Formats: sequence, structure tokens, C-alpha cells
Amino acid sequence: MGLLSFVLWLAGCDQQRINELEEGVATETDVRARFGEPEKVWLPADMASVPLPRATLDVVAAPGARTFEYNRQPAGNVNYMITIGPDGKMSSLRQVLSPQIFKLVIPGMRMEQVRKLLGKPMKITPYGLKQTTEYDWRYLSSPNVPHIFTTVFDADLRVVSTGSVEEALVNPMGGQR
Repeated sequence: MGLLSFVLWLAGCDQQRINELEEGVATETDVRARFGEPEKVWLPADMASVPLPRATLDVVAAPGARTFEYNRQPAGNVNYMITIGPDGKMSSLRQVLSPQIFKLVIPGMRMEQVRKLLGKPMKITPYGLKQTTEYDWRYLSSPNVPHIFTTVFDADLRVVSTGSVEEALVNPMGGQR
């Protein structure tokens, strides 16, 4: 019950923080004041190879832009990518764990590209005998049903397959112990 309360509290805090930020107005200082230090900062050259829609790619790969990764895994159901434009203002705030974004993960894609697209996973599981590694992300699917999105990588860290399943099917306790 404690974990569930924490997740609900975290989600409420994130929504309040998001409501306090406006694209084109909020500054890097505003973002850091509300979200803290990012898990990772991605530069335009890092983001240029990520298979994003053209409009999003134009923002995150613009010269001078930086994309801040705010990870809410393993307990949360979201990961945020917040882009600070060359003018120092927030140009994009995206929650990246969704079926629409998962569709962009395709066989052959490099692990680094997936990481830049979805953020840090909640769990990484290597399988030595199969020479594969699985990355898992927790997310909410409509109507607020917890799911797990899994990407399987081969020994060269390229996507072999992906899949999604209701969390209750793989973890009947829902993360509670």
C-alpha cells in the first residue's frame, strides 16, 4: 500500500509541476526548480538519430537545444523528456511512455536510440544463454491499467522484438510485497 501511495503522490506532484510550466515561456531555471536535476541531458547530436516525428525531431535536434530526461521508473508509470531550446526556454515537454511512442521502436534499432526515445527503463534483464537482454518500462494504458512494455535486444544490442502486457499478468501482486 505504501508503494501505491507514493506512486499516486508522485503522479500528482508531476501534474502540478507540468501545470506550472508553459512552452516558450518557462526557462531552464524554472524546469530545474520544479523537476530537479535531470537523469540525463541529451544534446542535439544525440537526438538526431532518434526516429521521432519530424516536428518533434526539429525541436530536439535544433542546434543549441538540450533534452532533459526525467525518469519516474521503476515505481512510476511515466518518463518525461523536456527540451530546452537554444533561447534557454522550454520548447517541449513530452511524456514518452505511451503506445504511440512504443510503435516507433522497430527491429534493428540500436539500444541507444531506444534509450533516448523512452528514457531509462524500470528493469534490465540479461539472458546469457539466449544472448539477449530485455528492457522493461512500466506505463498506464487506457483506462489507467498498468502495463509493461518490453524490448528484447540481441547480443549486438539491436532490437529483436517488442511487446506489451498487463502488469497483473506478469506481476499479480502489482509490485507490492
